[in-house]
Amino acid sequence: MGWVPAGGYEVALDGGRVVCRNAAGRRLKSVPAKLADDPAVTGLRQLAEWLERHDRQCLADVERWMVRSLPVPRAVLAGVWPDPAWQSALRDVVVTGADGEVAGFLRDADPERGLGLVDLDGDTVRITPDLVRIPHPVLLDDLEELREFAVELGVEQRAQQLFREVWHRPAALDAEGTQVEEYAGGAFKELRFLHGRAAQLGYRVRGGHAVCSVLEDGCAAEARVWIGDYDGYEETETGPLMWTDSAGRALKLGQVGPVAWSEGMRMAAALYAGRDIEDEERAA
Repeated sequence: MGWVPAGGYEVALDGGRVVCRNAAGRRLKSVPAKLADDPAVTGLRQLAEWLERHDRQCLADVERWMVRSLPVPRAVLAGVWPDPAWQSALRDVVVTGADGEVAGFLRDADPERGLGLVDLDGDTVRITPDLVRIPHPVLLDDLEELREFAVELGVEQRAQQLFREVWHRPAALDAEGTQVEEYAGGAFKELRFLHGRAAQLGYRVRGGHAVCSVLEDGCAAEARVWIGDYDGYEETETGPLMWTDSAGRALKLGQVGPVAWSEGMRMAAALYAGRDIEDEERAA
């Protein structure tokens, strides 16, 4: 971005922060205090805040496409690719074609030439499918091999895909049950701490539950963990994990899909990890 005049100085954005140089062109260590309310400085700071929000939203959208297994038109990828925030969020995600087979790591999206990928042989290729998917890692049969290959390639995904924690539904499972107790009983000294942890992790809280919504094979499911809905200064603990359908009816564990299972367990584990360890150690 170019330099903008501001009260005898010039200001610009560099790496998300406002920088300043004097009339001689020498860059200053900080923006002079007298320029704090200058319209140019204020405008750049507001722009920086907007760009930061935009960057977070692009990343959140890509992760939502993955968690919900949504098909993404090639034209959409090509349309957003010139935007650095979108490109940063999408770069190196694993994409699959219409046949569900892994096509490669995304490196480019062009309206005319199609998608540029590094395939599983390490070659740069171009594909032109109408739709692609950014699969949830629990759906990738060769996840460990892909992780090893990504390390060899020096892949650094901003979107949590290959190195996202995954949980597979155990074979020895009471398919008629409706709850998982593995991460229940995590004690918190105050309810507000647990609510705050849920919000920090990006989960909504509704009716005393931390919730995570998943769209899988066209069907909506919601993972729920009870965290309490009473006075914020009272003690609480994490409850069992359960899943409901779009009408709010409890699903049997045998009805929960692999993505919903993994994302629900991921939420429950993350909430439980913030429990009061000191109390547990004293009790032991």
